[in-house]
Amino acid sequence: MFEKRLYYHVDWAMLGAVLALCMIGVVQIYSATAANGLHVTQMYGIALGLVALVVCLTIDYRSLCDKSHFLYLGIIALLVFVLFFGVVRGGSRRWIDFGPLNLQPSEFAKATLALVLAKFFGESRRGAIMRGDLLIAGAITAVPFLVIARQPDLGTAATLLPVVFAVAFVAGMPMRIFGVLAIVGVLAAPIAWKFALQDYQKERVSTFLDPEADARGAGYQQLQARITTGSGGPWGKGFQKGTQGQLRFLPVAHNDFIFSVLAEEHGFAGVMVTLGLYLFVILRALEAARLAKDRLGAYLVVGVLASFTFQVLYNITMSAGLAPVKGLTLPLMSYGGSSMIATLAGFGLILNVRMRRFTN
Repeated sequence: MFEKRLYYHVDWAMLGAVLALCMIGVVQIYSATAANGLHVTQMYGIALGLVALVVCLTIDYRSLCDKSHFLYLGIIALLVFVLFFGVVRGGSRRWIDFGPLNLQPSEFAKATLALVLAKFFGESRRGAIMRGDLLIAGAITAVPFLVIARQPDLGTAATLLPVVFAVAFVAGMPMRIFGVLAIVGVLAAPIAWKFALQDYQKERVSTFLDPEADARGAGYQQLQARITTGSGGPWGKGFQKGTQGQLRFLPVAHNDFIFSVLAEEHGFAGVMVTLGLYLFVILRALEAARLAKDRLGAYLVVGVLASFTFQVLYNITMSAGLAPVKGLTLPLMSYGGSSMIATLAGFGLILNVRMRRFTN
């Protein structure tokens, strides 16, 4: 049940910063695709996302965590459905067609995983984390990870890993286990390269190391993103005056490379304002975890925030040419309805935890 007095304890500052980032995204999408009207579609996504935010804010997060196993099973069912009956675009099968709407279930797997792991570690942990706890948490994460990777969508699948690592760390996982996992990862890398990665995924890594080797082919996106991001100077070229974005030299500028469009048009000043807003949101979320009334709330906030932060950092470094090109959008700014709804729902959970620290 939602008490009206709780509205006074909503973190309006963080919510305002989140909405400001959404509006910056709409403006940049309009700049990159004015003729297509995608900015209008993005505004519909924001509206639906705000509905999801209010729903996640209204229901006590403890009740949501209690029912998280049902949400988890529901997401797994949708992901499996996508494997067989999903819509194929760009060589990947990621969406469910609902007529005018397309749902991407993998976007909702992040918050769902945060809920179920918060419940697991919050209720079953007694003192230090045991090996069995990590094995169970790893299995819970592995199921959606493998199904999403099978679509194939390794980028979105990778956003699940920060969730389990962050929640386990806050719950008390010893640093030596991180060291062991890092060593295992390094040793397994050659095997993954030979047997797990697709040819196009290997090509992306090779292109990142030497994009000039195929500047008109595989390296084109990375080079254009780097040029676009660095061409804005201190103050940028002006709204809708960017040559790279406006003349369509930069592919999918409204989606994967929205940050590059922002950097070109508004320069270093616009980049710093945007990064400042992201940093403010992240710090307020960390404060929400610190102020949480119980372990359950703290774990939930950390899980949601870990995936969000990882995706922000990766997209920005990718736009600057410092990471391989991968289909990871910039949360709150890139075009995409499912991503927007899922991200705002996640912030509804964070606001929920902070707000309910005043309840019994």
